[in-house]
Amino acid sequence: GVAVGSAGLGCPPCGIRGAGSAGSGMAALPTLIRKKRDGERLEDEEIRSFVRAVTEGTAQEGQIGAMLMAIQLRGMEAGETLALTRAMAGSGRALGWPPAWSGRLVDKHSTGGVGDKVSLALAPALAACGCKVPMISGRGLAHTGGTLDKLEAIPGFRVSLSPQEMCDVLERVGCCIVGQSEELVPADRVLYSLRDVTATVDSLPLITASILSKKAAEQLSALVLDVKFGSAALCPTQESARELAQSLVAVGQQLGIRTAAVLSRMDEPLGHRVGNSLEVLEALECLEGGGPPDLRELVTTLGGLLLWQCGLAEAAEQGQERLGRALDDGSALRTFEAMLEAQGVPPDTAHCLCAGTPPQRCQVLGQASVREELPALCGGWVQQVEALPLARVLHELGAGRARAGDPINPRVGAEVLVAAGQRLQEGEPWLRVHHDGALGAGGRRALQAALRLAPGPPRAPRPRLAETILPPAAARGDRP
Repeated sequence: GVAVGSAGLGCPPCGIRGAGSAGSGMAALPTLIRKKRDGERLEDEEIRSFVRAVTEGTAQEGQIGAMLMAIQLRGMEAGETLALTRAMAGSGRALGWPPAWSGRLVDKHSTGGVGDKVSLALAPALAACGCKVPMISGRGLAHTGGTLDKLEAIPGFRVSLSPQEMCDVLERVGCCIVGQSEELVPADRVLYSLRDVTATVDSLPLITASILSKKAAEQLSALVLDVKFGSAALCPTQESARELAQSLVAVGQQLGIRTAAVLSRMDEPLGHRVGNSLEVLEALECLEGGGPPDLRELVTTLGGLLLWQCGLAEAAEQGQERLGRALDDGSALRTFEAMLEAQGVPPDTAHCLCAGTPPQRCQVLGQASVREELPALCGGWVQQVEALPLARVLHELGAGRARAGDPINPRVGAEVLVAAGQRLQEGEPWLRVHHDGALGAGGRRALQAALRLAPGPPRAPRPRLAETILPPAAARGDRP
């Protein structure tokens, strides 16, 4: 299992733990590639040998790509996926925490979507309920948004913290949201960058190992996963999302992390706002006890599972209620404000953002020069507002990046003004686009295509949350 470490850099018992040896001896990489290519099972030491070669730079890029493709085509057994995850987690250093925090260290991971600002509300709400949340997040790429980009829309926010700084913030505030350190899971950075260019992004064992190796290096007690499916998600169908979730839950449990997953639909944007600054505003509404119902439901469901998993609630439903109270009574918002200050935001700015009026908040975050409303081209009943074309247009306007390191414009975004089941008249506005004067006729056509209308009302709307995946009762004991 994953043990909570007490030795490391900085003030003990916080810090970074040194990585242990992954084993000695280097199997010949062509032999391992051939073995996996032919559909054979790789032994644990062979997998460690491959990961060592990746980490140390002795594997050629072509060899790594060949192994990734062999895994993509031949797959991996559950034991191989577990061995790959452990080897990747051991490729760098692991975070270490005070023993007193054992059992309360939690995190959440989402497979990515449009308008997904859950982490901004969930981390402080969990901290307000007594958890320690060392949330390591990522940046947006292609049409999916990134938590770090949203937070960097706030002036002064620092996403790079040393292990000692993380420990200090967790001690004082209870949560932090940071980027991945270069010392954590270096093998994943190499493999992740090559998966995109080798068409192996959707390999189930590679996804599982990439996500869970980083969570294992965090030395977590409990983890909840939001596995999205639909037209704007990594998994196109609920069945494919279920398969990934089951793999993640099984491997997470074997790593000693109490793990659960929720399957959620990603055909429409989550909430009403898309774009970095706009999503911060909507997360603040959620932290005040309001905001869109689907956002609150996802935040409280994921948080309720974590509170149950770490023993702070007797059942997930009770955990959900407790997390909802943290949103309603202001404790989650106060924790968010404290986290902003602890991560570099000037106190006056943090307070204005968390306690100010909507115009004051917009002044802090800045606004695009143009706010343009799109009218419905015909009347009808709203069936759906498709997330993918909306996200693609915003990406082209500067809200996203094509490759790592590209600059983004945090002020670009959109507000969805309608909901499924609503009757819309011709000419009535349905979308407000925030941009800096770059939306042309092609962009407007693409956005209009995202609005799906019909002569009659839609059937009963499908719930955002489709399914919960828990480990078998025998594997989880009294809790998952």
